[in-house]
Amino acid sequence: MTGLPPEVLQALALSLRVAIWATIVSLPLGLLVAYALARWSFWGKGLLNGLVHLPLVLPPVVTGYALLLMLGPNAFVGRWLADSFGIIFAFRWTGAVLAAGIMAFPLMVRSIRLSIEAVDQGLEQAAATLGASRLRCFMTITLPMILPGILAGTVLTFAKAMGEFGATITFVASIPGETQTIPSAIYAFLQVPGAEQIVYWLVIFSASIALLAVLISEVIARKLAKRLAD
Repeated sequence: MTGLPPEVLQALALSLRVAIWATIVSLPLGLLVAYALARWSFWGKGLLNGLVHLPLVLPPVVTGYALLLMLGPNAFVGRWLADSFGIIFAFRWTGAVLAAGIMAFPLMVRSIRLSIEAVDQGLEQAAATLGASRLRCFMTITLPMILPGILAGTVLTFAKAMGEFGATITFVASIPGETQTIPSAIYAFLQVPGAEQIVYWLVIFSASIALLAVLISEVIARKLAKRLAD
């Protein structure tokens, strides 16, 4: 590992940092949104569902530009967050976390929602008739049964965040050591003559992590589903 170019190690470390935080931040909100879409009836449910899945159909550059318009250094919200709380997203690694999280969020929500919809509501209703509160029903019945979906969604979100490029480079640019993740580093070094070895290693790491994440997601989902069936 020590023989790898420092640019590769730097981009890899930053990508892991961004992907881990994007996954951590997305999980609680993704669970709440997925449960709302699967179980609740409310005005604007279709609109919420459309907004959640919008990043899947919009060009990533559009999402990144929208973030720049809202949270950029000259935007009202961006200036307010910076002046009031010292929170800056544009051209910072935290902005890369936000962009990657938004692009991966639909995968998280969809995976968890499908798991929730597969749970027999009769089990929850039976527990409620025995005096269990909604929270207890969720914690003791629903949550254990949807763990395969949660874990699969978590791994897929991590993999998507690792590979996010368009929204990230538009919102936070490609600053070495600050916002230059593996995809943006590949793009940058493709423009540099003689940097083929760096690009080679970056591509190998990116493809390996993505493949590993998908395989782990499948293994976890199958094992947990089999355990619950038994």
